[in-house]
Amino acid sequence: MSANLPEVLEGLPNISGWEDEVQRVTRQQQPIYPGRTPLRLEQMQSGFALALHMHQPLMIQDGDLGAAPVIGNLQYMMERQHVHDMHDAPVFAQCYSRIADFIREHADAGRHPRIMLDYSGELLFGLRQMGRGDILENLRTLVTGDRYWPCAEWLGTMWAHAVVPSTPVPDLKLHILAWQHHFAALFGWEALARVRGFSPPEMHLPNHPDVAFEYVKALKDCGYQWLLVQEHTVSEVDGGGLRERYLPRRLLARNSRGEELSIIALIKTQGSDTKLVAQMQPLAEARGLHPRELKGQTVPPVVAQIADGENGGVMMNEFPQNYNQAWPGLGTAGVVGIGGTEWLELLAQRGLTEKDFEPIVPLHQAALWQRVEGAPTPEKIAKAIEEAKKADHRFNMEGGSWTNNLSWVRGYDNVLDPMNKLSALFHEKLDGRKIDRRSHAYRNALFYNLTAQTSCYRYWGQGRWTDYAREICRRGAAILQHDF
Repeated sequence: MSANLPEVLEGLPNISGWEDEVQRVTRQQQPIYPGRTPLRLEQMQSGFALALHMHQPLMIQDGDLGAAPVIGNLQYMMERQHVHDMHDAPVFAQCYSRIADFIREHADAGRHPRIMLDYSGELLFGLRQMGRGDILENLRTLVTGDRYWPCAEWLGTMWAHAVVPSTPVPDLKLHILAWQHHFAALFGWEALARVRGFSPPEMHLPNHPDVAFEYVKALKDCGYQWLLVQEHTVSEVDGGGLRERYLPRRLLARNSRGEELSIIALIKTQGSDTKLVAQMQPLAEARGLHPRELKGQTVPPVVAQIADGENGGVMMNEFPQNYNQAWPGLGTAGVVGIGGTEWLELLAQRGLTEKDFEPIVPLHQAALWQRVEGAPTPEKIAKAIEEAKKADHRFNMEGGSWTNNLSWVRGYDNVLDPMNKLSALFHEKLDGRKIDRRSHAYRNALFYNLTAQTSCYRYWGQGRWTDYAREICRRGAAILQHDF
């Protein structure tokens, strides 16, 4: 295995070529916190697990749309601070870096701060591209040295911040592997080996049986042990609302051929609201919780929350003081801060593992499966979906996210059509062939294919951003036609 991966190759992020090495590292399943965590379940009343989500999309510089370079949105904002809504760019950059300062300050004072970090690949590449290696170096302090890494758990994600239900299924694993490549190139193999949890962009969970199954399969193939799940995107197996949100659950995925997989799910409670993290609401909620029973054992519950780490006045201004004021009054007993993997490994020491967690299913799947008799087939599933749609106008197979009133599909045919065509061309040209995945041609085609699937090209509405998406698709198709 190569000692170090190059981070940037011919102007592109390192997102391919070392698949065997990446999977050899990520499939290591030995525990990482024994001997490193001071926490003990029997001393805990409850816990709170905070996560910060950081992302900036890639876009196209002003000028000739067909020839201008691809840059990060933060760079674009930095160069236009005189424009409305772009004056905060320097504060955004500070937000991406400052958590490392907070963690070191508290750890050096003998405290036990905790945070989980989700940085998209596009943001990490954009920071390097715009010359902000200082931010990356500051973050590096959280992965090197035994003093700090137990305090900051990195979560994997989709490299280009693609929402899973509208991402072509063959590209799910490509996004996951691309992020793992990029993270290892930035922070090293040892740091990658500690990434066990996954944070989905927009907290989006697919609910079509085949897509959900392939998603869970890709996560498990890439070594992930658990997934952060928004409470409103899942249900009990009987279709009811969640009866337990503060203990780990087991997310079931069953496809149209009857194959089944599962992965541990940690439940993010409530909807999307940066104030929940900025004002340390999970800590306040945890103070009202007490140990509860799980398979005959008494264990502490944990409140899990994630928020954009840079967005809005509350995260820019309120989070630092509230986060920093919390830790001097907290220790390793009673109510504690904790990371997702740290909590699961403490439970595992008690013999409580995935098989012991109560099952849940993606939203609307209960209504679907109750209409399928006997062994499932794709035809039966398709028929059941149509019947369920007729019976309930709320039923859909678009998946769920932190805001279930937003569709990532309806009204975006002008983006989704070229995006799907590019993906189909990518796999038509490259699947089944002996391709050098370390070559510039392959990495360039992969870069455009993944970038085209960025959620922001739809989230921010029609206009400039959908123009970027179509142009990125055009460039990707030209690469595939010309270079392969």
